[in-house]
Amino acid sequence: MRDPPQKNRAKETRKIVSENRKIRCAMLGYGGAFNMGKGHSDWINAAPGMEAVAACDLDPARMESAKKDFPHFRTYTDVSKMLEDDGIDLVVIITPHDSHAKLAIQSLNAGKNVVVEKPMCLTVQEATDMIEAAKKNDKVLTTFHNRRHDGDFMAIREVVRKGLLGEVFHIEAFMGGYGHPGHWWRTEKRISGGCFYDWGAHVVDWVLQLLPEKMESVTGFYYKKMWHDVTNEDQTEAIIRFKNGAMADIQMSSIAATGKPRFRILGTKGALVDDWKEPFKVNTEVDGIRAHLEFKYKESNWPAYYANLAKCLLEGAPLEVTPESSRRIITVFETAEKSSKSGKAEPVLFE
Repeated sequence: MRDPPQKNRAKETRKIVSENRKIRCAMLGYGGAFNMGKGHSDWINAAPGMEAVAACDLDPARMESAKKDFPHFRTYTDVSKMLEDDGIDLVVIITPHDSHAKLAIQSLNAGKNVVVEKPMCLTVQEATDMIEAAKKNDKVLTTFHNRRHDGDFMAIREVVRKGLLGEVFHIEAFMGGYGHPGHWWRTEKRISGGCFYDWGAHVVDWVLQLLPEKMESVTGFYYKKMWHDVTNEDQTEAIIRFKNGAMADIQMSSIAATGKPRFRILGTKGALVDDWKEPFKVNTEVDGIRAHLEFKYKESNWPAYYANLAKCLLEGAPLEVTPESSRRIITVFETAEKSSKSGKAEPVLFE
């Protein structure tokens, strides 16, 4: 009887470890925005059982930077050549959003496990194609939703999961301000996907973690009012209705001349407000008495993302950020934009 795919992956990877001691990782894309190539390499090297060993970028100057940061790196300026390297077990894709799906599928088909920077991709179809490629090649595919390990979010999630709010039925989430979003690829819709696809990927992921119910429909509102020299929307909003009747209202904006709390969460027992600073406030009930509490943030722990991935690959542990959970985020974006165009709530077709 054939073992399930996850067990096969664990057996295969344990063999790799016995021969090579660590999961060997390559950065596809290095430098550029926020120096994430070095960041991922450092987080990987901090995870037991993993090691950053190579990098690939079309720009030779970035490969020179990689060599300065990590002299032992093997460097490439051709993706196909890098994927021929048998000394690479996992590829981390750190490139503009519109290239994620193509490079992920190419890497999976070359027999590599894949981490893709957020957002996973631009469309639900791309996400599905990526998931199918991972299954076909019996490899792990995951998205770098590292901000599940932000200290502020972990503290908020703990309060919700411990039931201090009771049953959560309403979430409002906001991020933005008033100002030109800048001139680079992240503000070009064809490449980035639009206003929702940057920080919105984190915010939607947070909301879906706090309200882990199946989605029923999304109503979207997209505005293009001010910044006409870039192609991203100025403001996007998605109102999600869940099958249990709960709702979430998520807004991202560069034309919000006044702010609002990052989170306002209502439950049957209480409420939570996070106003961008600690302590965040919780109204709840303790032994029948109404209580007004304050909570400090936890300490952030981004390396925990790669620690979980290492355990998944080496021991067959459950994967924290599954590709299906990442596809749900893309589903929200795609359905919200469809709704904005149709002027009505659109059903979530992929749950």
